[in-house]
Amino acid sequence: MWTQKTLTLPSKSRGSYLITNIIEKEIPEIKSYRTGLLNLFIQHTSCALSLNENWDEDVRIDMSDALDRIVPEDHKGCLYRHKDEGLDDMPAHVKSALIGASINIPIQNGALALGTWQGIWYLEFRSARHQRRLMATIQGEKMSSD
Repeated sequence: MWTQKTLTLPSKSRGSYLITNIIEKEIPEIKSYRTGLLNLFIQHTSCALSLNENWDEDVRIDMSDALDRIVPEDHKGCLYRHKDEGLDDMPAHVKSALIGASINIPIQNGALALGTWQGIWYLEFRSARHQRRLMATIQGEKMSSD
């Protein structure tokens, strides 16, 4: 059985955001699957999805700082050729390519089978707020209706 829907994430500026609760709330169909796989795919090229630490907010701040060291921002306009959409756009594309646009999470007995400290992250790499679409696809076996 398949289920698919598109969500609009809350508009956020640059940062790493824990969205596990949003996913569980906006995709109640998860509860109807005995076993399955949830694929989340963000339909943009300057943000990303990841599974990571869900408890300590410092981890999200440290992740943003680490990515900035790996892919520096172009404050003077001399690091990257692509500048049409702003100086923060090209570093955002590189970070998105490094982290990725999709994640897969197993479903077990109507719940996401995340590890104890795992959460679903939305990483926004642009400074300005943008509306972001997230496609969710579930494939699996539904609970029996006996």
